[in-house]
Amino acid sequence: MGATSARRQPVSIASPATRLAVDGGTPVSPEMIPVVSARLGEEEIGAAVEVLRSGQLRQGRKCAEFESEFAAATGADFALTTCNGTTALQLAYEPIIGPGDEVLCPAFGFIATASMILARGAAPVFCDVHASTFNIDPADAARRITPRTTAVVATHLYGNPADIHAVEELADRHGLSVIYDAAQSHLATYQGRGIGAFGHAVTYSFYPTKNMTTGEGGMVTTNDGELAQRIALLRDHGMELGRRYHHVALGYNYRLTDVSAAIGLAQLRRLPERTARRRANAARLTELLAQCAAVVTPVATEGAGHVYHQYTIRLHLGRLRCSRDEFARLLAAENVGSATHYPRAITEQPIIAERVPAKEPMPVSEQLAREVLCLPVHHDLAEIQIERIAEAVAKVASARST
Repeated sequence: MGATSARRQPVSIASPATRLAVDGGTPVSPEMIPVVSARLGEEEIGAAVEVLRSGQLRQGRKCAEFESEFAAATGADFALTTCNGTTALQLAYEPIIGPGDEVLCPAFGFIATASMILARGAAPVFCDVHASTFNIDPADAARRITPRTTAVVATHLYGNPADIHAVEELADRHGLSVIYDAAQSHLATYQGRGIGAFGHAVTYSFYPTKNMTTGEGGMVTTNDGELAQRIALLRDHGMELGRRYHHVALGYNYRLTDVSAAIGLAQLRRLPERTARRRANAARLTELLAQCAAVVTPVATEGAGHVYHQYTIRLHLGRLRCSRDEFARLLAAENVGSATHYPRAITEQPIIAERVPAKEPMPVSEQLAREVLCLPVHHDLAEIQIERIAEAVAKVASARST
């Protein structure tokens, strides 16, 4: 970001010209500003080609190298590659959660956090979330504990760590295991430590839209050596390490390839710089939108280092004459991309309602599903694009204000 950016004033939302331009005027941006950037550079391409030329394509040396560097980057003792973020959850859940267990789980986020609990034969017990941070509300979770509750799963949503202190205090008080879904939170920190240093297991995704990618891929981190060995066993058909065709558990083929790991290594090594750019872009957007009364900008959890996988605003719909979806369409007319993650609470998904029918209302989660909108914040944005994003949001909010 330029040295002069801090001196610029927040975008005005009261300009008469702005009000006239929203419907049929000239777009704020001359070209579409995408909400994500998933480009690979020559370093990633070269690393993948090197592996392809070697002929050693399966999980091997590159995966081991990727695991070692990822563990160090996240503060964990062990890291294990897997083929995607959902299988990372499944591999973490299986040794910790048993059939019939009740597992505390946030009601807002991506469905895999809950669906893999169901796949294990356990019961997700949905908990509401904090409206400010979007993460599980430990106080709400506490009142849902029963004698069958064995674990709590907390998502670090949008790159914002959950309140780890409160989650682990709750778990310690009730003897629960803790699993963190960090699919969106690579390099996030809590109280100065990498989030891989907390809980029994932490899962990550390397889907193309994430802050770093391997195409498809995932990782489980843990500080428990026995758990790491169990996960390694499960991801490779239950086969003991070093004893080929000697299977001692029902396992899966959830391995990552060395091609993907080579891409991941290149991505991981540039991730600190890209994370810094995301944080700077988020800070600038927050500054520019400070006077936009219809918009609530993101709030980081106290003591946490947010990595802004998404810059997620909330719309004060009571101050607007439009829905969130219409607001997004109007932004698109200004050539500013946006995305809705997530338009339904997990409890409102048909398969969840079918499998967990006796649900209580989740008022915060259900309200967030109507209000949240993700704006571009990725590392490839130029400063002028950040300013245009904020200007477009202000234009639409002004034109549709009550």
